[in-house]
Amino acid sequence: MYYNYRVWLINDNKDKIIGRGPIMILKKTDELGSLNKAALEMNMSYTKAYSLIKNAEKNLSVKLLIKQIGGKYGGGSIVTEEAKDIIKKYEEFDRRVGESVERLYNEIF
Repeated sequence: MYYNYRVWLINDNKDKIIGRGPIMILKKTDELGSLNKAALEMNMSYTKAYSLIKNAEKNLSVKLLIKQIGGKYGGGSIVTEEAKDIIKKYEEFDRRVGESVERLYNEIF
């Protein structure tokens, strides 16, 4: 059975640091090589995607994307190794939370 839940990490000011949205943007950017293409495919504005990534970078104190400027074939974005590590850790965290949600649901209901 699937249980719908949301997990994100917040800072002391209750600002969202990282959650499924930024993780999905990073994964799609890694796949497509472009933050703009990732945002388009996710039906999100580039400005919103950029803002989510910049906010996560600021709060995590880590560079998540490296921009490549224009050129013959246009620019793009490279997902950093630190970002890939965060993606892996967040997905493991989210998976474990999902297992806990299912277990708790079955215990309570």
